[in-house]
Amino acid sequence: MSSVVKRIMKRADIVPPVKGAHVLRHTAATEMLRQGVPLDKIGLVLRHRGVDTTAYYAKADVALLKQVAQPWPEAL
Repeated sequence: MSSVVKRIMKRADIVPPVKGAHVLRHTAATEMLRQGVPLDKIGLVLRHRGVDTTAYYAKADVALLKQVAQPWPEAL
C-alpha cells in the first residue's frame, strides 16, 4: 500500500509531511478531529491500541490547536 501511495503522490507532485500510506492515516485522524470526533473514537477507527498513538496521528492540526490553546498568563 505504501509504495502505491508514494508513487501516486510523486506523480501528482505532492510532498506530504509524512511518507507513504501513513499520510492517509494522518489525514483521516486530522479530519475526524476537526469534525469533533474524540480521540478515543478516532483510535477505534484507526485500530490503535492506545490514545497516545492516535494523538500522534492527529497532532498535525495546528489550526485546531490554535483554537483551543489558552493565552499565556501575564506575569504579575
